[in-house]
Parts: sequence; structure tokens; C-alpha cells
Amino acid sequence: MRARIMAIAGAGSAVGLGALLLASGASAPSAAAAPAKAACAGAEETGITLPPGFCATVFADNVGNTRHLAVAADGTVYANTWNGSSYFRNTKGDPNGFLVAMQDTGHSGKADKITHFGVTPAQGSHGGTGVGLYKNFVYAEMNDEIVRYPLAPGSDVPTDKPQVVLSGMPLGGDHPMHPFVIDAKGQMFVDMGTATNSCQPKNRQPGVPGAEPCVEKETRGGTWLYSADKLGQKFSPAERYITGLRNGMGLSFDALGRLYATQHGRDQLIQNWGKLYPDVKQTVELPSEELVLETKGADFGWPNCYYDNFQHKLVLAPEYGGDGGKAVGVCASKTPPVAAFPAHWAPNDMTIYKAKAFPAAYRGGAFIAFHGSWNRSPAVQDGFNVVFQPLKDGKANGNYVVFADGFAGPGKATGKATFRPTGVAVGPNGALYISDDVKGRIWKVTYQGPANAPIASAPAPVYAEPAPAAEAAVTLPTPPGATAAQVTAGMALFKSKTCAACHGADAAGGSIGPPLNTGSPLWTDGSLASITDLITKGVPTPKQYRSPMPPMGGAQLTPDELNAVAAYVWAVGHQKK
Repeated sequence: MRARIMAIAGAGSAVGLGALLLASGASAPSAAAAPAKAACAGAEETGITLPPGFCATVFADNVGNTRHLAVAADGTVYANTWNGSSYFRNTKGDPNGFLVAMQDTGHSGKADKITHFGVTPAQGSHGGTGVGLYKNFVYAEMNDEIVRYPLAPGSDVPTDKPQVVLSGMPLGGDHPMHPFVIDAKGQMFVDMGTATNSCQPKNRQPGVPGAEPCVEKETRGGTWLYSADKLGQKFSPAERYITGLRNGMGLSFDALGRLYATQHGRDQLIQNWGKLYPDVKQTVELPSEELVLETKGADFGWPNCYYDNFQHKLVLAPEYGGDGGKAVGVCASKTPPVAAFPAHWAPNDMTIYKAKAFPAAYRGGAFIAFHGSWNRSPAVQDGFNVVFQPLKDGKANGNYVVFADGFAGPGKATGKATFRPTGVAVGPNGALYISDDVKGRIWKVTYQGPANAPIASAPAPVYAEPAPAAEAAVTLPTPPGATAAQVTAGMALFKSKTCAACHGADAAGGSIGPPLNTGSPLWTDGSLASITDLITKGVPTPKQYRSPMPPMGGAQLTPDELNAVAAYVWAVGHQKK
């Protein structure tokens, strides 16, 4: 794909008229012609679109793989960063610590004081996702612990050693993160994501029934309740608050203290149970991502159930006797979501808006950061945005809108997205902060329009093609025993089937699967025969990556398609740089 220049249309967009004119080849207006005060200072550098009246600045940039955020009463923004895991294998973390404190002392909309603190990589930390503020402490997830750092009066950066609040949380598997939230009473609700996709004894493998009982649910797949005021607590099954939540990354309270959570829907219905889901076009939209209302003892259905947004109900998962969406079984007794969203968008954080800086229509609703999909093949990947979901009386109050868009850039792909929204938090003045874990960018979103404006969507980003540049044709080698036509066909299959979702459309790899274009295979001797055999059998226990590869990559490949894909994988691994 040729490089493209982003030009974003719309009166309320984050990139203004100057960018549009530059993209079309026209001259931008002179400084003399600009208004005395720009409608959205610094907007051209943000790269995102917003509804009319909203404006973004790049609050901070390149501060690490920023995950969740917390904002203090004085406006200091704290971020947790995460490195050294299977998610971020090529980064090591800041040598001064994984936590970041950011201040805008000049009131410009941009942080001018950025300080890393906390336990360092050299001291054995990999950082984490969760971060929070309570009383005079900064709380943070780190490895298998939640720790807190005392804040001295008048200081924004802790200097003392961390105190261990909770330890022994489960690690490993598909979802090793531990996001948390603390209420005004000091109750600390902690999510324990699942180790598997659907509690199969052989994770993510075709046709394998789920474990019964699902022992994993004793320690994972739900929210646990602890005290933020008590040190030295040990994780155990006894403190479970709710269950059946596969990966509840976003946690937030509304004005009445009700706890909401987001739910990552399960993956690979088509890939692992293709015979039950013949309508591929529809099935890429299953199951929905969810927003749920947590009450003590609730069961949201994982692994037995998933939410079908076409039927608006929980249905039985194929690992537990499901027939492709008709059977309900035990799911009739499970707790359905408050709202549902497109499949595989990956809701990585959520905050209920209780401030007054935005129009009244936004009050009490949820801003949700969608990290972006990898499992929508053969459809295009999607998400990579921030959504607003109106809420009232503990229920959805209308349809969601895409509030902020354009993060991914021209190509919405897991391994190629420019930015991926990961955290959202509201500051003391009502501004919304959004974090990204690709380049460590943090946006600050404010509002400058009429107070009675209705909820609106962000304009869709428009990408203007520059004049085509001369590009050297890339000729892939042909493996012995195959043909050039097979390599060409294999390239198309690689991108349209499930391969590109994990290994990238250009086979350069990502957080899910390794690169295939380096000439350094992990599992084969590099021969066409060994590649074909590997694709046929799959990789049930990866050496370096967190999720296994099912046989045929989870695709329904014919023998001819298998040979073509293998020929292409051989070719990209043997191409000359």
C-alpha cells in the first residue's frame, strides 16, 4: 500500500482546514488570516477526529507503553506502563521506573514536567496496566502485585519505596493484566483476566470441548474485592466478587457508586468451529464486546456463554454444547450486558463521565477505549477508537457513537496501527485524557462549544492519496517444488484468511504471532515441507508468544490453499532484503 497523507474533514474535527488544504495541494491560509485565538490549539498534531466543539491536544508523547491513567485533584496525570511481556517484547521500559507523573505547569494543554518513577526494569519489574489514586497514595499494578506509593504533601512524584497491598495474583496465559478501581470507601475491585479463550484443556484448538468444571474460574475470569487500606493481602479464590467475565479491562463507578465493567468477548468461533458458523460475513461480528453492571455474586456467562448481538441474548458456546447460536441452556440464568458493541474491538478501559465540562447529554455515560481487533478475518480489522455510550438508571440510554477516531491511521491492523487507545480518565476540570500503548501518546480532550449540544459522532477520518511514487517491484522467490502462481495465490490467502491477523498483512509479525519474513523460523527448518507440516498441525504451545496457533491457522484451507499459503510463507522467509 502506498504511503498516504491524513486529511481530516469536519467542522469539529481535530485536524483543521490547513491540513485539508495541504493534503489537496492548495496553500494553507497565512498566519495573518487566522483568528486571534485558534478554535483548537495544537489540533493539527493530534491525528484524531472529534465531534463538533471538542478539541484535543497532545498532552504527552513517547512516555512508554502507556496503559491506564489516573488524574489527581491538582491535574497531575499518572500512567502505568507495561514492558517486557509477550505484548511488548521489543521494549524494556524506562530505566527510571514504569510509572509516569505528568504535569502541565504552564497551562498550555501539554505536559511540561514528565517524571518516571517506581520500580525499574533492573529491579525486576515489568510494569503493568492498572493505576489509581486513593487518599495520599498512588496505587499501581506491577507483575503479580498491587503496590502503593506514599505522596508527600505538595509532591507529585513519590520517592519512598512501594508498599505491597496485594500479592500472588495469577499471571500468564492470554490475559495476565490486573486493572483495578478504588471507591470512596477504600474498596478495591480487581479484575483477573482468563488464561484461556474458552476454558479448553487445549487452548484455542478446533473442536476441543471446554473443561467441565472450569477450574480456571476459581482464580480467574472475574472481579475480586480487597481493601485499599490494608497492606499485605494475599490473593485467594475467597475474595471473588463476580464471575464469568473473560477480561474485564475497564472498571468505573457512576455517581451512585454502581460498578460498571467492560468485557472482551471470546475469539475464534469461525476458526475453531467453522462447521457451526457457515455464514462468515455474520460470524465475524460474533460475539459482541460488552458493558456490564457488576453486582455481588453476578455471573456473566464465561466460558459457557457468549453474547449474540443479532439475537440480543446470551447463547451457549460451542465448547459447551452450543450449536452455532440457537441453544441457550444455562445461559438463560446468566447476567446479560447493559450494552453491546462490535466483535473483537477490545475494550481496554472505560470511565463514567461525572464532570460538567462536556455538554449535559454526556453526563453519566461511558467513554470506552477500544484497543482494536485482530480476530475479524477474513473481514477487515476494526475498532481503534474511543466510543461514548449513553447510560441512565443503570441501563443503556440510546446507541453508542464513535467519539474519537483516526488513531490507527490509514491501515486498521493490529501490528500496523499508528496508535491504539488503551486508557481513559477524567481530570478535575472535566477534560478527558486518552492513552496509547504503541508510541506512548496521551491526548487531552476539552470542550469549547454550546452547553446544550447533543451527543454527536466524530467525523470519519479521510486519507488523501499523494501522487504515486515510483516503487520498485518486489519479486518473491519461488520455493523448490512450487510455482510462482502458488506464491501469488498464497499471498492473497495469507491476507484474506486468518494468517495476517496474527502475523501481520506483510508477515512482519505482531504481539500475537512472530514475524515470518526474517529468515529465522522458530519451528521449522525453513523447507517447504516443514512449513506445510507446521501449518497443518498448528502450534499448540508457542515458545515465545502467549497464544497457540490452531491447525491450518484456524482457517478452513483446502489442500490447494494449504500448499499456496506454505509457498508464500517460504517465499517471504527467503526474500532478499
